[in-house]
Amino acid sequence: MSTTAAQMRAWNGPAILSYGFRPFFLGAALWAAIAMVLWVPMLAGAFALPTAFGPVSWHAHEFLFGYLGAVIAGFLLTAVPNWTGRLPIVGWPLCGLFSLWIAGRVAVGLSAHLPPLAVAIADLSLPAVLAGVIAREILAGRNWRNLPVLGMLGLFALGNAAFHWEAARGGVAAQGIGLRTGLAAAIMMIAVIGGRVVPSFTRNWLVRRASRQLPAPPMQRFDKYALLVLLGALLLWVALPAHPASGAMLVLAGALHLVRLARWAGHRTLAEPLVTVLHAGYLFVPLGAVTLGIEIAAPGILGVGAAQHLWMAGAIGLMTLAVMTRATLGHTGQALHAGPGTVAIYVALVAAVLSRVAAGIWPAAAAQLHAAAGIAWIGAFAGFALIYGRLLVKSAPAKRT
Repeated sequence: MSTTAAQMRAWNGPAILSYGFRPFFLGAALWAAIAMVLWVPMLAGAFALPTAFGPVSWHAHEFLFGYLGAVIAGFLLTAVPNWTGRLPIVGWPLCGLFSLWIAGRVAVGLSAHLPPLAVAIADLSLPAVLAGVIAREILAGRNWRNLPVLGMLGLFALGNAAFHWEAARGGVAAQGIGLRTGLAAAIMMIAVIGGRVVPSFTRNWLVRRASRQLPAPPMQRFDKYALLVLLGALLLWVALPAHPASGAMLVLAGALHLVRLARWAGHRTLAEPLVTVLHAGYLFVPLGAVTLGIEIAAPGILGVGAAQHLWMAGAIGLMTLAVMTRATLGHTGQALHAGPGTVAIYVALVAAVLSRVAAGIWPAAAAQLHAAAGIAWIGAFAGFALIYGRLLVKSAPAKRT
């Protein structure tokens, strides 16, 4: 078995275990919808989980470290074999990794009845094992250029550990350094990996259409400067979230990444939403940075929670949905085109983000806007599971692209 295709053909079990994106993308989408179904009545005080986390902390944790943790696992288990030329993890080892993720969700949900250390160990098992697997593959394949991705994964896991520590001490972990660390790592992942794939996919699509205007090549000097400024801004924000210097750095980083995005010719991709949505997802990175920076400088305009949702629901939510749809189509041999159903789930996700941010602007209507945001969010991810679930579980082997 010297090729990815041979590795997958040798697997005779469930098709969903034939490649990393299959169980993790489907699981992530289902959990995003289910967790929101639980959160809406929790927010209204009509329902409570047996979790030791406060309701807001549970909500923040399960989206950032629960949902996004699954998407990261599915993405890396699919991308790293392409990066390194080594075989993917399939079959029962893949099932074992997915089971660790499920164990984490159960442990956090029932954490009121479990020792905090046991909950943390259960929840951190997947990122710890995943980091070991990715490190082995990168080192064995001598794929040194992707070591920063491993570093960001480690920082993401460290944020999760700090979140558990803060929750165990009785603090509001949703406002702590653990969440900021995990969120900063996630935004850097989008900036680094998105900075490769968005202009690359855009260029491929525009070349096929014989366009004269192509995106600037990725990772030129300007890109590296913009990434360094964003990294500095995020590190300062993690350490000093209310300091004016953090706000100023975030605004500067946001402005630079708006320029970076403009260099990728996204306005020429409107005929194909599967490409356009990548630009829209990335747009929330600078929008979140600028808005959060302004909120730090002049508190009360939107509220920190609403500003952070431009990153958490906007940048992370829309970019991951964009990546999951594109990767599922590409790796199951489908045409790289967004049909009406796919466009609908993109629109629903954007509506969820705008409704959540609007709740910070008009607090008198916050209850209705929160409910609208939750319903739109559920529609986006339940819609993904409905449209793409059949592709993720079908028996045809995934195509390596």
